[in-house]
Amino acid sequence: MKLIILILSISLMTPGCRAKDKTAVITDVKSKSANSVSIMTFNVENLFDTTHDSGKTDYTFLPISKKKSKKHISGCKKIPRKKWRDQCLYWDWNEKVLTEKLKRVSGSIKQVNNGLGPDIIVFQEVENIHILERLRKDYLKSLGYKKSILVEGKDRRGIDVAFMSKLPAIGKPKLRYVSFKNISKKRKSDTRGILQQDFRFPDGTIVTGFATHFPAPFHPYKLRVESYKYLSKLVSKLPKGRLAFAGGDFNTPTREDKKHKILNKYVKTHWLVPHEINCDKCLGTNYYAPKKSWSFLDMMLLSNSFKNSNWKLAKTFLANKSKEQTTKKNRPNSFKVQGSKIYGVSDHWPLVVVLNKK
Repeated sequence: MKLIILILSISLMTPGCRAKDKTAVITDVKSKSANSVSIMTFNVENLFDTTHDSGKTDYTFLPISKKKSKKHISGCKKIPRKKWRDQCLYWDWNEKVLTEKLKRVSGSIKQVNNGLGPDIIVFQEVENIHILERLRKDYLKSLGYKKSILVEGKDRRGIDVAFMSKLPAIGKPKLRYVSFKNISKKRKSDTRGILQQDFRFPDGTIVTGFATHFPAPFHPYKLRVESYKYLSKLVSKLPKGRLAFAGGDFNTPTREDKKHKILNKYVKTHWLVPHEINCDKCLGTNYYAPKKSWSFLDMMLLSNSFKNSNWKLAKTFLANKSKEQTTKKNRPNSFKVQGSKIYGVSDHWPLVVVLNKK
């Protein structure tokens, strides 16, 4: 199966696999073929609707008209980080803003497969299934995605992991929780479960997917180690020979991996790491300005069972070519609301793997 890269710009590529100009680059991997499957992981950075979900601290993502009360203002002022405090107080998260957010997220997705989108998308930072279904029905309409897969979790902010797939889902999804040891209740409320779902590939092969969003880097690295161990435990319990993939925001900075050798010790024992195999010139999916460092916080992992299967890794790339996705310095462009102006898409770039059948 040939992979055809349709380049809509003659510009040379710059770090991060982005064209020098603002023209989109669309990759056609012929997803409708029974011999190819594409999977994307995408942290969409706070895909919230405009209403409050009971029991969740989603007050930043409300219209300004609902931010006038003393209760709201006093709650926002307790937020220690100025950037987040100001967003809680002053962002006008209205329907116009949300519409633009959904439009830009969908544009990022449509870069893959010549506008058709990948076969499976693994999402992070989605508030609920309703907003994900709005994305699917209103902005990805006619692309063939089936009903979104999301199990509401316990994260206090209300962010969840989810799947959207053109391929059939087999059985019910299960949200698995890491039993973090010796941590406070407050810290534990800032973690997400691992969503497990089986899918049927075009040739009939059953493949198990795991959607992840590990504890953020400001939490102790041992929480991420526990999460990797639990994920490997889950894949080891699958039927013998079962193919599996894991996609998500693993929140493991490059500096942390180098210091503690996390991928070597806790990932490569059970998984292949595609971006280390064939993601040419890809510096990372996230840029941390204070340390001036790139990291693959977002990864796609393939179980070792792929080594002996008919499905092989063909390509790994960043879907980061829309003009809204990148700053002038070729870094991920976080979604921002500044008065009447809207900038960016997400502080993470989507990562895509393409699997071809021999």
